[in-house]
Amino acid sequence: MLTTPRTDPGQRPGSGPVRPGTVSAPSFHRRRPRERTATDVVTLVGSLISAYCVNWLIFERILSGVDLFGFVVCTYLTFLVIFGVVTADRLGRLVATDRVVTLLVVTGALVVLVPLVVLIGYIVVEGLRALRPNFFVEDQQGITPLMPATAGGGSHAIVGTVEQVGLALLWSLPLGIAAAVFLNESRSRWRRPVRVFVDAMSGLPSIVAGLFIFAVLILPYAQSNNPLFGYNGFMASLALAITMLPTITRTVEVVLRLVPDGLREASLALGASRARTVWSVVFPTARTGMTTAVVLGIARAVGETAPLLFTAFGYDLMNSNPFRGPQESLPLFVYRNIRKPDEAAIARGFAGALVLMTIVLGLFAIARFVGRDRSRRQARAASMPRSTASSSARSSTP
Repeated sequence: MLTTPRTDPGQRPGSGPVRPGTVSAPSFHRRRPRERTATDVVTLVGSLISAYCVNWLIFERILSGVDLFGFVVCTYLTFLVIFGVVTADRLGRLVATDRVVTLLVVTGALVVLVPLVVLIGYIVVEGLRALRPNFFVEDQQGITPLMPATAGGGSHAIVGTVEQVGLALLWSLPLGIAAAVFLNESRSRWRRPVRVFVDAMSGLPSIVAGLFIFAVLILPYAQSNNPLFGYNGFMASLALAITMLPTITRTVEVVLRLVPDGLREASLALGASRARTVWSVVFPTARTGMTTAVVLGIARAVGETAPLLFTAFGYDLMNSNPFRGPQESLPLFVYRNIRKPDEAAIARGFAGALVLMTIVLGLFAIARFVGRDRSRRQARAASMPRSTASSSARSSTP
């Protein structure tokens, strides 16, 4: 009579029957690199404590000591080594590499995030002390150093910033999009020089843009009575457009490069011209990325102060005409008030910085709302009538 061999319940399938007198191997539980247990937390904390103790023993007892920054860096590096060795001994090299790289990424994020949060919080706390509703409707007319920080406002600076950045965007956006289309969609031999020129402009200091406008368009016409070629918001917008142009061009070029070539080939195969393909296929596909390019261009120029010192010059009173006379802006308002010796002016400068930061965040939110992805909502709206019609047809059938 044939008997089937018995297998151990904990035995892995396909390993054969268990021989008499032998002990079966325990079942092996495979773990993913991202899986966390209580032992992993203990290993992390223990490695950190061990690294601290080792560096404290070396720098405080054996050597003559080290500054705080050096001690923190050495402790962190020692912690990574200890944690990687212990994790590799417990779970293998793959999991240890994943954990160490994860710690490096998290540390880099914290190094960037913590100063940003501290800076924003400091501006908010200091700016709210002098920010009142009258800041948005009054200028600095009649304000003396003996008045409190809540007296007067920065409406003239807000109007100047909006007009100057708006005009700069009006000049730079068409040129930036045209340059990006030329670099990505054409096959001209001039693409390489244009790309080199755009890359060179990306590293151009903003003060050089202001000096260029000052030397080319303001100084030669200083003796004339033409107000257009003097200190005004229009000249400031030209300087800001020079700083915005390479940012918009490079960002739009990258976005257009991400559009699949199959869409272009399908449009050309249907008989559309290359210009019609770019306008009707490429631009709608890259709309969200192009909106992000506009936001990056505005963020690049809205906080610039150096170009405005040589072009707009600044003015404490309201001047809503950007083509005639000096004009204030929020960066100039902050710069000039922070440098004053009285505390009230410094508080007004922080209030202007808070308003400037709020305007940038508002523009970013508006741009993200305009460039949001509507494909899912349109697909859902297109499927609604079909489902409604099918349900009504089912209900009407006996």
